Amino acid sequence: MVSAGKKPRRFDYNLIVIGAGSAGLVAAYVAATAKARVALIEQSEMGGDCLNTGCVPSKALIRSAKLAHDGAVAAAFGLKGRLEPDFAAVMARVRGVIAKVAPHDSAARYRALGVEVIAGRACIVDPWTVEVGDRKLSARKLIVATGAEPFLPPIPGLADVAPLTSETLWRLETAPRRLLVLGGGAIGCELAQAFARLGVAVTLVESAARLLIREDEEVSQAMRAALIGDGVEVIENVAVTSFSEGRATLADGRSIDFDRVLVAVGRRPRLEGFGLEELGLIENGRLVVDDRLRTKLPTIYAAGDVIGQLQFTHAAGSYGAAAALNGLLSPMRPGKAKLAPFPAVIYTDPEIARVGLNESEARAQGIGYEVTRYEMKELDRAIADGAEEGFIKVLTVPGRDRILGVTIVGARAGDMLSEFTLAMRHGLGLKAIFATIHPYPGWSDAARATAGEWRRARAPAWALRFSQRLFAWARG
Repeated sequence: MVSAGKKPRRFDYNLIVIGAGSAGLVAAYVAATAKARVALIEQSEMGGDCLNTGCVPSKALIRSAKLAHDGAVAAAFGLKGRLEPDFAAVMARVRGVIAKVAPHDSAARYRALGVEVIAGRACIVDPWTVEVGDRKLSARKLIVATGAEPFLPPIPGLADVAPLTSETLWRLETAPRRLLVLGGGAIGCELAQAFARLGVAVTLVESAARLLIREDEEVSQAMRAALIGDGVEVIENVAVTSFSEGRATLADGRSIDFDRVLVAVGRRPRLEGFGLEELGLIENGRLVVDDRLRTKLPTIYAAGDVIGQLQFTHAAGSYGAAAALNGLLSPMRPGKAKLAPFPAVIYTDPEIARVGLNESEARAQGIGYEVTRYEMKELDRAIADGAEEGFIKVLTVPGRDRILGVTIVGARAGDMLSEFTLAMRHGLGLKAIFATIHPYPGWSDAARATAGEWRRARAPAWALRFSQRLFAWARG
């Protein structure tokens, strides 16, 4: 049952934000920039999952693993020598990267911006009031930005083998000899490849029919080939049914020996202990929000992974900004949280990047489309860098250059995606990309080349016949 509470006559703050991850930090920043009085409450570390256990450490690990891999294949570039990975040094560098980035998200920085940063666990007691320890704080609007946490599936024996997750992984000081990774999504694939490149014998098990099940099948195949090429044993379409010490049993009767297990089967919103259930804001395990990010109580908003939608750092930041503006300016600003078109990148090697629809989604939704494809092996820069695998696939409205979606598999896919995202966001099509001068030899030139393929395939036959006759006449 939703609690009505008693509205204070005066408020301590304009806005209270619970959680100092990506969504909470952006919300507090926006509010402080607007000169509102804002409190930011965090029970753990500033920066949340992204800084401490997610984006930042994982990309640092991936970079070290890539250097080790590039050293191993140096002979292909006419070089000698091999870079032998030192796992302890790699993890020390990961911690160093976190420490170097941390000032961007620090309490000191946010206090300098005018935010009151409070350490402690927050509990919402009514639509305007939050308890932190023995303090009671009130605000006209509250934002819940408590993030998400790794999900541990109820597999018999899993808890007994001390499973690693994306949160606990970073405490490792020595590399396991054999690592079993559960989950063939983005996190599972990234970490499986990184550990394999650091000399660990990795087995990845995905219970779905294929890796990256939400992507087109050819993307899944490219990911599978990349992992196998780095020595990962990939097992698809079978689940782990039980664990015992050092061994996992599969549904088909096979068993896998391991030293450590890394669970990467998804994340669930962090909802418990913040007063949300007591206020009646949870339905079927979800914190329900409308398109303005308001909960059932119009004074309480939510943003980021906690709402269980797009669980990405850049989504959380956008949600945080929208929640802050809507909360501070309501009812003057009835703005909807719009993230489309939304870009996402999997930072494996090659990278996999997508914005908008892929073919699987377009077919499932009954949306007509045309496909333009460009192979990376045709790009001069990819040839020079020895990174020729991959492709760009663009879906457009039939007969038009309007972009419905883009999928890129390639060494710099995440960087190349931005141009397509910008075009989609502002209603530009492939003609505009083709008409734009791109630096040569650059990776971004692949976007123009793809647009050129679209243009070449749609040159009117009658115009070509006319020009052929015209130039024949001009020769006399």
